[in-house]
Amino acid sequence: MTTRTIAPPGTALAVEGGTPVSRSAVPFMSTALTPADIDAATAVLRSGMLRQAARCEELEKRFGAMSGAAHALTCANGTCALQLAYEALFEPGDEVLVPAWSYIATVSMVVARGAVPVFVDALPDTFQIDPADAARKVTPRARAIAATHLYGGPVDIDALQALAGRHGLKVIYDAAQAHLATYKGKGIGAFGDAVTYSFYATKNLATGEGGMVTVNDPALARTIGLLRSHGETDKYLHERVGYNYRMNDITAAIGCSRLDRLAAQTDARRAVARRYDAVLGGIDGLEAPATTPGGEAVYHLYVVKMDLKKFRRTRDEFCAALKAEGVPTAIHYPRALPRQPALARFDKNDTPVSLDLSTRVFALPIHHDLSEDHLRTVGEALKKVAGAYRA
Repeated sequence: MTTRTIAPPGTALAVEGGTPVSRSAVPFMSTALTPADIDAATAVLRSGMLRQAARCEELEKRFGAMSGAAHALTCANGTCALQLAYEALFEPGDEVLVPAWSYIATVSMVVARGAVPVFVDALPDTFQIDPADAARKVTPRARAIAATHLYGGPVDIDALQALAGRHGLKVIYDAAQAHLATYKGKGIGAFGDAVTYSFYATKNLATGEGGMVTVNDPALARTIGLLRSHGETDKYLHERVGYNYRMNDITAAIGCSRLDRLAAQTDARRAVARRYDAVLGGIDGLEAPATTPGGEAVYHLYVVKMDLKKFRRTRDEFCAALKAEGVPTAIHYPRALPRQPALARFDKNDTPVSLDLSTRVFALPIHHDLSEDHLRTVGEALKKVAGAYRA
């Protein structure tokens, strides 16, 4: 149980020797398996059918339906999902519009395909890819847009689809952080040419490792299915060169079990986000994340933006003080993708918002197991540290 001490106004910060708001840290995430999850995996182990089989098929059907997609294909992980979608939809040498503010896999797999990433800046309020900047950066060599539904919030799908339509571009959405997010009442699987997901251990739907590609074109689904498994159409008959990117039934069984709880856990995340929104609304200099109009976020991460002019400390010093009060934070991400050494050759120094975000944002704990006590601790710690560090 959390041990809380409500510090009166003016009390010294814990990082400076004062009494912390909580002597026990608020858990940043919740990843534990339930007995039902373990039983589901054990049943597969007992069956001896460990490869991709009935449980993978079940996960595909259920997750695809919940996401609004006609076809779903499990795979080994979210990075493989991107690689499968990219290989099916564009060619080496093609230019692909990509977010400058995202996890590296969205872009690194474009490079692995032999294509050329063109970095597009982020919007300062939603942190999503900026459709207007994307429009400015389309050239005759552009063939696709790869956009991340970042932190669990949808991008401006209407704007990106309209841009793609004007220029004949394919659209791939990286939804590794956005399980069950919606846009204008539809699951995000209903949009674009392909949507990719990750089921990594910290994701909203977590299987340890694992991924999925959803599409609405049966011919594209067939192509991705062939790429996923050595291009095989029959035993030892290979129509094309492919990979071994299959999921296994142990992983899928965990996914099916956890999928039973995903909707309720998503509702719990949204409730936590509303509480944080209310707290931050009363703290000058800390900005709650915005959601794209028409979108409903699932809050894989709850990311706060600091106005550094309002405080006497940097973002990292602010987070260190929160940690001392019992509230861990995380930085997603410490640098924009154009400044990653592996991608620096594609940097044109034209993504200022993304560079700015790398110094100003931090994530608060958000998950389905946060208690009222945890939420009070987070709120009190934010107010205490912000008050102490006010410029």
